[in-house]
Amino acid sequence: MKTFDYLIVGGGIIGLSIARELINRFAHASICLLEKEAHVAYHSSGRNSGVLHAGFYYTSNSLKARFTKEGNKQMTAYCVENNLPLNRCGKLVVATNEEELQGLFELKKRAETNHVEIDLLSERDVKKIDPNANTYRWALYSPTTASVDPVAVCNTLKNEIINQGVQILCNTKYKHRTETGVLTNHGKLRASYVINAAGLYADHIAKDYHFGEKYTIIPFKGIYLKYDKNKSDVTTNIYPVPNLNNPFLGVHFTKTVDGSIKIGPTATPAFWRENYKGMKNFCLQEFLTILFYESRLFRKNSFNFRSLAKEEMKKYKKSYFVNLALKMVDEVDKKGFGNFMRPGIRAQLLNKDTMELAQDFVVEGDHRSFHVLNAVSPGFTCAFPFSKYVVDQIMEKQKKTLTNIHESIS
Repeated sequence: MKTFDYLIVGGGIIGLSIARELINRFAHASICLLEKEAHVAYHSSGRNSGVLHAGFYYTSNSLKARFTKEGNKQMTAYCVENNLPLNRCGKLVVATNEEELQGLFELKKRAETNHVEIDLLSERDVKKIDPNANTYRWALYSPTTASVDPVAVCNTLKNEIINQGVQILCNTKYKHRTETGVLTNHGKLRASYVINAAGLYADHIAKDYHFGEKYTIIPFKGIYLKYDKNKSDVTTNIYPVPNLNNPFLGVHFTKTVDGSIKIGPTATPAFWRENYKGMKNFCLQEFLTILFYESRLFRKNSFNFRSLAKEEMKKYKKSYFVNLALKMVDEVDKKGFGNFMRPGIRAQLLNKDTMELAQDFVVEGDHRSFHVLNAVSPGFTCAFPFSKYVVDQIMEKQKKTLTNIHESIS
């Protein structure tokens, strides 16, 4: 049985990007990537908005701020180099009242601190960007925000790393850790180093290696609604001023890579990890565990969870959902919206001790394994520089171990 130098669990954008970073650094390394589904990018990476964020939402001391600007630049370049669809449509962040202006100006400060290109526009100037956009006095414009096809990006990455010698095993599910590697549904695999990029199940795998003990994943369902009438009523992404105390950006207009218009997403608490539709993929153990933590959040009202949950449930009513978006534009046909699109699940990390959502990327590991516990939005945008950071961390941990061994021998 072959022993791999690196075994990566998870075939989303993060797992694929880490494999790419490793093979680019170590051309002769044996690398294997496991994906439990029949193809890569089946879950969050293939169901996200496709928006490449600019990097002005995040505080300067965060990993998200550190990687979003560069990630936007690198992913944009990757799409251009590989002739992948790219829509450089930009983004407006609009306010609806005086109170929201304070949040708008805070975002401008963060953009300046993070050295992200941003323009403060008057109501008149907003109309030059998108004639249909509506704001109260001021808005922010991000010219570097773009849209891509996330599935096309992931498939291109998959083909690239396969051509470089990475082995990808689909329909192969991680079951648990062994002394020499991992056990899958197809038997054992040996590995010198295991990298966990399993998204919705990253916390489960981490606990096999005694990491992530104070965390659990709380899934949130995100659904978009497509505007079927035309592609011209909105010409750029239009976002509201977000509540900066939680990681969700609110219902907004998204221009997709082909110029279509959609609104969303929801951030509805889900009851099991792959709670996409009906009772499909139902897992009683997940249901009971998640219900336990969501009930604790409801009782404690952490990050205003009660009001968040109630607000999100209202969004299942199509008319209510549409009206939230209409506040940001002058005129859009209410009857022009079609059906809800394929849902995605956000693998949001919860700190069980503080009952707070992790706002930043969270990683843990040692000289034998490394675990990406929280890589939600803008994880797709950040994938390339974040993966470089992950591999740097792995190299540092392995180096320290070798140094300690040499010191103990001498």
